[in-house]
Amino acid sequence: METITKQSPQGCNNICPTPPPLPGPAMNCRRKGSATKGNSCASTATRDLWDNLFDRGYRADVTIRTNDGGIIYAHAGVLGMASPVLRGMLKQAKGVGHKRLISIHGVQHDAVRVFIRFLYSSCYEQEEMKELVLPLLLLSHAFVVPQLKRICEQQLENSLLTLDNVVDVFQLSLLCDAPRLVLLTHRMILRNIKAVSATEGWIAMKRSHPALEKEILESMIYEEQMEKERIRKLNERKIYLQLYEAMEALVHICRDGCRTIGPCDKDLKDDQKPCTYEACKGIELLVRHFAGCKLRVPGGCIHCKRMWQLLELHSRLCADSGSCRVPLC
Repeated sequence: METITKQSPQGCNNICPTPPPLPGPAMNCRRKGSATKGNSCASTATRDLWDNLFDRGYRADVTIRTNDGGIIYAHAGVLGMASPVLRGMLKQAKGVGHKRLISIHGVQHDAVRVFIRFLYSSCYEQEEMKELVLPLLLLSHAFVVPQLKRICEQQLENSLLTLDNVVDVFQLSLLCDAPRLVLLTHRMILRNIKAVSATEGWIAMKRSHPALEKEILESMIYEEQMEKERIRKLNERKIYLQLYEAMEALVHICRDGCRTIGPCDKDLKDDQKPCTYEACKGIELLVRHFAGCKLRVPGGCIHCKRMWQLLELHSRLCADSGSCRVPLC
């Protein structure tokens, strides 16, 4: 028993396995995703495998016809899993044997090819996205591929929206139910209406959708009116703030005194602290002028008229007329 007991710690050390290393930054595959690879966490080898499957069309069982007689080969399982609309089209498609035939028209062949390739590997080339972002946005909406739709919207918002294509993007975002993109393009059109109205997109919209042009112009008029209203309210607020500060400074001078002016029953100190009322200096000069002006009757001097208005306004607003020391209160 003693021998076994003495050897047991050493035996435990030989039996216990080495613990696995802690997970490091390499475990986060999202950080390594390329800008042209969407948000896929798949490895590069896996993405290349899906790209090769699409490019080579190995055992493809779907033929896609596009504009200008273009042909794209694909796999029904991939298309059906990626898009519910394509799944429905494949169920209704006719073909010979196990091969089915569907058609995607309305956009150029390259746009359909990039779209189908994205369904395989969630990948896209930046140059292709820059050139085909509008048809890709249309295809992603029509075939319900939300990941690609978000990418197209982000690309347009960040870098691909210009004065030349903003009208086209505005119309397409209305059709594709992209409210954020609608708002951004609408604001861009209103801010640059003179330059935008000279583009080919605006001329085409004016010819094909005159009602939409009318709505944009009406919204521009409405925005201008709202801007004028905001400026008017801002100016009114500034005036009310100035009047409030003037009232506070007037009460301060008549009640406490400030610098070299104040009530006759108070002695002003030479070592007074700096006044905290911003309007006090202006009110002090106005009071001194009012005290010595010979035209201070109502309707005489313009400065005295302003002083009469301040005194009258204070008397109407003051809630403590019994103890207030402002004249006429």
